[in-house]
Amino acid sequence: MADNKELDYKAAYEREKLKTADLAGRIAELEDKNQELEFKLNRIKNNPIWKASTPARNTMHWVIRQRDRLRNQGSLKGVIAKVKYKQIEKKAMTHYGTESFPSEETRKEQESTVFEKMPLISILVPLYNTPERFLRDMIESVLDQTYSNWQLCLADGSDDQHVGEVKSIVREYQADKRARMNASETGDMGCRIKYQKLERNEGIAGNTNHCLELAEGEYIGLFDHDDILHPEVLYWYVKAINEENADYIYCDETTFKGDDINKMITMHFKPDYAIDNLRANNYICHFSVFKRTLLEGTELFRTKFDGSQDHDMILRLTDKAEHIVHVPKLLYYWRSHAGSVASDISAKPYAIDAAKGAVADHLRRHGYDHFKITSTRAFETIFKITYEVQGTPKISIVIPNCEHAQDLKRCIDSIYEKSVYDNYEIIVVENNSKGSEIRGYYEELRTGSLKDIVKVVDYTAAKAAGQIATSGDHQSADGSFNYSAVVNYGVAQSTGEYIILLNNDTQVITVNWMEELLMYAQREDVGAVGAKLYFPDRKIQHAGVVLKLGAHRTAGHSHYGQAGMNLGYMGRLCYAQDVSAVTGACLMVSRAKYDEVGGFDETFQVSLNDVDFCLKLREKGYLNVFTPFAELYHYESLSRGLDLEGKNAARYEKESEHFRTKWKEVLDKGDPYYNPNFSLDRSDFSLNVEGYSSLRDQ
Repeated sequence: MADNKELDYKAAYEREKLKTADLAGRIAELEDKNQELEFKLNRIKNNPIWKASTPARNTMHWVIRQRDRLRNQGSLKGVIAKVKYKQIEKKAMTHYGTESFPSEETRKEQESTVFEKMPLISILVPLYNTPERFLRDMIESVLDQTYSNWQLCLADGSDDQHVGEVKSIVREYQADKRARMNASETGDMGCRIKYQKLERNEGIAGNTNHCLELAEGEYIGLFDHDDILHPEVLYWYVKAINEENADYIYCDETTFKGDDINKMITMHFKPDYAIDNLRANNYICHFSVFKRTLLEGTELFRTKFDGSQDHDMILRLTDKAEHIVHVPKLLYYWRSHAGSVASDISAKPYAIDAAKGAVADHLRRHGYDHFKITSTRAFETIFKITYEVQGTPKISIVIPNCEHAQDLKRCIDSIYEKSVYDNYEIIVVENNSKGSEIRGYYEELRTGSLKDIVKVVDYTAAKAAGQIATSGDHQSADGSFNYSAVVNYGVAQSTGEYIILLNNDTQVITVNWMEELLMYAQREDVGAVGAKLYFPDRKIQHAGVVLKLGAHRTAGHSHYGQAGMNLGYMGRLCYAQDVSAVTGACLMVSRAKYDEVGGFDETFQVSLNDVDFCLKLREKGYLNVFTPFAELYHYESLSRGLDLEGKNAARYEKESEHFRTKWKEVLDKGDPYYNPNFSLDRSDFSLNVEGYSSLRDQ
């Protein structure tokens, strides 16, 4: 908006006072309605007929969930794509179960490996009325490890009815020669399985803390009493300790049903450490192993977060860790059974409140005071975090444009009509338009009701007048178009503290889109922030950029073309997360960080300049964030067409080669936020079944 040299503070105060009074009145009305509805709801729930209809209602809700799952695919084509995805996943599952266990040759090789560091790893398992099959499977999976310097610490909170059986089974395994530090020893001396019967059950947190009292290891591992470890997990973790000096390690995992790990339900292939993902969703979960020194000055599990004690612990310890390593292999099998969180979070409803509390405690430690944590439609423990926007900094929305008057008008009108944030300016960067229609619209912008908001600057005229220094190497073949140069010129003509780069073929959907972007762009650790973009049919155009995705092995959009209501892989379309890059079609960044990395690289004339820009930010140590809570339509490529044929395709291939050369080292490492088990030929997080074997030995 236009700057006021002298602010009328009294008038501003009165305006805010009126707004506050209005909001207070609305809150009071909503509270009254809420109380009335709560009374009616309780009356219904206490009705005997309602209670008797529980089985029928459960069946009805199951049918509704299946219907919604189909609807989320958007169309018959979407359903077919989902079926194909599931077929690929089912085929892949055969590789990640017992088939992935080491052969005799591999076992001997790993067992004989002598690392420079051979740390003792104490695996903590709290027991409570553990069924015999679960207990035996758990202990056997530790005994079968190909790395032998481990210790199993069991603290038993079982009740009087179960403790005898549990203790007897543990004693049996303590006598097993595989549990001996020295097979010739008898009794408990030298036994790698430590057992303690607790005086009382103290819950998961308290019982695990007692396990820690038994532990002697330099590293600590956390393991559930009803789950199973892959035989190689400790080997790969110790390899990471030696090669990457890892002090916190985790792997990929799967849930399975019954007693057969090959009967998998869901496989979870995780990104490398990503703090925004972790705040929104405890994606690390199992199998955490960490250096014991990380516990100095803090507790292992805090009982006040029982039910989400692992999320709290992971947030605290990863804050302190210096080398967090993700081993991208499926090495943990999480048993799904009645009463387990793997089966249904509603089996432990207190876990939802505990998870919110753990995240809130973490955010306060990081200096955030005013924030809101709410569950998303993906899952009760997948969160939307709303940070407080600091002040009302000026935002400059930079829109490059050539012709396309109607598209530009739709874009600007949607900004003005939808946005609730009011301290912004729009910089339209004219570039080589010839038509009278667009010139007429520019005149309307200069003289009409938006004249104090919108400024049109002419890149073409400035370049012709010698006001822009350009190199011949930075020009397109016809010397007429360089998107990066146009963007840089527009930013230079703006006055905002924050910049939004916006395509002229976009249309705002969410009224608080600027606030949703700004709350992340204001963070010191964040570089670029991107929005969720849809095609006009509400299918997804952008939800974050993945390096090497697509035929050119440069970068591509994840979840591309999926239905807008899709939850995404493991709920990824429902929470803000760290990504390698976001599209320049809607990108916010602070001016200071834009300048710090030198803006857009003008050697990328049309394509990949936004990804290059994001990687430059990442190179400086900043995070790039995608948020699904700022939504716009994107009528993609209306301005310049697609890069599929002719000179456009040739130009794209040239810029792709330039990108692959410039960022070769980064690309060779792979995208840290995209698991290497995924295919680079599909954007739907399908598994790379054919490439599985190549990952086994890496």
